[in-house]
Amino acid sequence: MSRADSPPSRRAFIGATGAMAATGLTAGCESPAPPPSRPSSPASPARVSPTGRHQAGITLPQPAQPNLLAVVADLGDAVAVGPLLAELGQAVHTLTAGTDPRLLGLPPGDLTVTIGVGPRLVRMADPSLPGAADLPRFSREQIAPQARGGDLLIQICAGDPLLLPVVAAALLEQAGHRMRERWRQSGRRGPDIPVDKGISAPRNLLGFIDGIVGPHTTAEHRRHLWLAGPAPVAGGTIAVVRRMELDLPRFTELSVADQEAVFGRRRATGVPLSGGTAAGDPNLGAKTPDGRYLVPADAHIRRANPNVVGVGLMLRRSYSTDAPTPGLLFISFQNDLRTFTNTLARMDDSDALLRFTTTTASATFLILPGFDQQHPLGAKLFH
Repeated sequence: MSRADSPPSRRAFIGATGAMAATGLTAGCESPAPPPSRPSSPASPARVSPTGRHQAGITLPQPAQPNLLAVVADLGDAVAVGPLLAELGQAVHTLTAGTDPRLLGLPPGDLTVTIGVGPRLVRMADPSLPGAADLPRFSREQIAPQARGGDLLIQICAGDPLLLPVVAAALLEQAGHRMRERWRQSGRRGPDIPVDKGISAPRNLLGFIDGIVGPHTTAEHRRHLWLAGPAPVAGGTIAVVRRMELDLPRFTELSVADQEAVFGRRRATGVPLSGGTAAGDPNLGAKTPDGRYLVPADAHIRRANPNVVGVGLMLRRSYSTDAPTPGLLFISFQNDLRTFTNTLARMDDSDALLRFTTTTASATFLILPGFDQQHPLGAKLFH
């Protein structure tokens, strides 16, 4: 196995903690005081099944787990893609079930592993399929060659951050010399904030609620998220992965009002500057008495508004990062790559938010349809 970074030591994650119990004092004929009650351990998150029509880690679990690790890798030219994907899918079974010894005894809890294949592999199977197109280049990018594109995405999510590198090591070991890691990035979501009935989203490092707009209902998922066909990709989706640095010092220098003008929303509540509710559509035509737009012309919610761009909705699982620099790991899922590319092309023109971002990694992947023991991961696409 060839890796860009040294593999994490498994033994680094084995530890033990001790507990001290207080003892009650006795006097005369008094009965010994009962020992103080110990705080109950938090319940382990419910297990998320890896099988089904769709892979886990996209819409389930809900809310999303707080910790994520994305690993982007390449495959050798002579690698048989189908058998490798089947092996990885089987490993996902044992890891999420907690029966894989490579977990080192860690309970899997709500662990999910989501796997996608890059455009080169999709073109090998059928160049006419969704997912065969490379992601174009945009402005405000400073991307090293090894951080652009890739053959395989492994997205690992869990409530327990210790699971992320352990599971990544297990899957890379499973692939062995057939896979070469390009880059990886871990991130964390803050607690979700309710913004409407059944809709919640976390704050990002800039202090704003992130991910309010998106497909939330089952009907919206069918329309905007899942691929309906052709048969080899039905039940899958298209992912875009972008790692961005954020210029926190320069953004912090702005007044709260100026920060809100960048986003077009109130920082505390997420409500559009035009009023209404956080989850409601902004009134982009609303103006002040002196004729100024309440939502500025370069505000993020105006430039990225799907109705204005003329595209569908994208589901985002964005995570904040603090290494190598403070930033954002942006992951969006949509059933048409143009949902993302057309949106970013319009933002590239003049979106106030992009002035505080620099993209340092970029790739797109076909997230494979769901699988089970009878239908291995990727079997429909790679025979």
